[in-house]
Amino acid sequence: MFQTFQLQSGPDHVAERVKALRALMTKSKLDAVLIPRADSHQGEYVPASAERLQWLTGFSGSAGLAVVAKKSAILMIDGRYTVQAKAETDTTVFEVSLLPRARLSEWLVSTLGKDQTIGFDPWNHTGAEIARLKTALAAKKIKLKPLAKNPIDTLWGKARPKPPANPVIAQPLALAGRSAADKLVEIQARLKTDGQHAAILTLPDSICWLFNIRGSDVAHNPVVLAFAVVPASGKAELYIEPQRLDAETRAHVAPVAKLLPPKAMAGRLAALKAQGKKVRLDPETASFWFEMKLGTAAISRGPDPCILPKAIKTEAEIAGARAAHIRDGHAVARFLAWLDDNAATDTLDEITAVRKLETFRRETNMLRGISFATISGAGPNGAIVHYRVTEATNRKIEPGELFLIDSGGQYQDGTTDITRTVAIGKPTEDMKRHFTAVLKGHIAVATARFPKGTRGIDLDPFARRALWAIGEDFDHGTGHGIGSYLSVHEGPQSISRGGMAPLQPGMLISNEPGFYKVGAYGIRIENVVLVTPPEQIGDGERQMMGFETITLAPIDRRLIVVDMLDQGERDWIHTYHRRVFETLAPQLDQATRDWLKQATLPI
Repeated sequence: MFQTFQLQSGPDHVAERVKALRALMTKSKLDAVLIPRADSHQGEYVPASAERLQWLTGFSGSAGLAVVAKKSAILMIDGRYTVQAKAETDTTVFEVSLLPRARLSEWLVSTLGKDQTIGFDPWNHTGAEIARLKTALAAKKIKLKPLAKNPIDTLWGKARPKPPANPVIAQPLALAGRSAADKLVEIQARLKTDGQHAAILTLPDSICWLFNIRGSDVAHNPVVLAFAVVPASGKAELYIEPQRLDAETRAHVAPVAKLLPPKAMAGRLAALKAQGKKVRLDPETASFWFEMKLGTAAISRGPDPCILPKAIKTEAEIAGARAAHIRDGHAVARFLAWLDDNAATDTLDEITAVRKLETFRRETNMLRGISFATISGAGPNGAIVHYRVTEATNRKIEPGELFLIDSGGQYQDGTTDITRTVAIGKPTEDMKRHFTAVLKGHIAVATARFPKGTRGIDLDPFARRALWAIGEDFDHGTGHGIGSYLSVHEGPQSISRGGMAPLQPGMLISNEPGFYKVGAYGIRIENVVLVTPPEQIGDGERQMMGFETITLAPIDRRLIVVDMLDQGERDWIHTYHRRVFETLAPQLDQATRDWLKQATLPI
């Protein structure tokens, strides 16, 4: 299995570990310490050796930050983790707050005294974070002190897992669609245009994209943890232990990059600084450590130059994504048919469902991994947005409830992400009404037409209007970017209240509105869509982009209130379901084909 169900952490050791940290703080003359979820690469997912926040607080979510002061402590999380955080940490030690990190400074100013000192690991915070904090704390003269060693690592000791050192593999040109050399030419041209001598790359997916390499250093993400320096001219430098690349991968990388051990990075930065070079560094993604080493004069602040070109998929990547979603659709259709066949047997639970879906994906014989831990939520667990089932929380899938399953696969030609909400037995009228409102929002996004320059924030209300009309909403974004055999969450594009990046043809993005009735059920309908090129619409004077839905799996017709849909929405459902059946049916076994035919009948 690519997923395990043991409880990863909990509140049992929180009090003693915080007490030990406070003792270390006293010895180091610190009044508070910051403990973020982030590692030195600032990715959403981190290796086991960097799970410092979980080790200290028990909280295992993918976003959060803790602060431990001498007499108080706080765990800051976002709205996805409200229930989870309170269950996993010791709430007698940590206050759990929904305050976003942008307001961390308010807690620090109200908690700490004048001239007190906060310790932080410069590898685990971005330059932008530290700059904002310094400004906010200046009035009270609270100091930020970069630490030479992370105090959690000291306390964790020999029990801390070793950093990953897994093999690096090449991503074939046939799947990437562009050579590393071609990508390097584009990045170097950008540097020259911007008057910069070099760029520092710290994001694993940017580095993997640029050099057409993949790895397995982080669970569910086929990335390599490494750093890179890209000069405006000449070969790039890839900072990774050379023995991690076999002869074939070395030959793949050699034409475009020199291989150097990570310990050589500090010396390289010192040389760039001494030579008076202008070095591009992304303050929103690069660790503060790089700013310490380069110094203000050498830094030319700007976004990671790989982020945008990586998000605009090549024709080969688009073809791969379509193929991966068809393959994944076969597995999901088999799973949904199996679920319907067994739902009334009183033998199903959340873990059984996860295992069965992974089995169907494995039977494609092309699965490289899952793209995130499957969210398998029965009844009230479906209302926990990022619920992760464990042996302790595993719940039966009962008649009269809704079952939400959000999952994805990593295939070498594409990354998938799909959510379906299924009626187990007879649904209530409220379930159907809420489901149909979510479906209307999903269709509104799927059918949207929009001009060049449209941002995700402009489209986000499309997904919410039907819910707003009945006095409801959801607290997560409507869509996130999707990588090409990379991270399932990719920027800069998103459909959300914070989605400021213009959507461009070739971007992959999820469409996933939802509704969550705490203590009862959750609803989410998610497909991946591709931004299509601008085209003329009738006699219109402006060309419009749109979305092509590439996820293929039926949407539960039993939960649809037909009278809530207008004719255009009904037509979309009919057309989508016809395409699902015609695309998937030829490769399915007879029993699944028969089930799919029923599941995709006109409503």
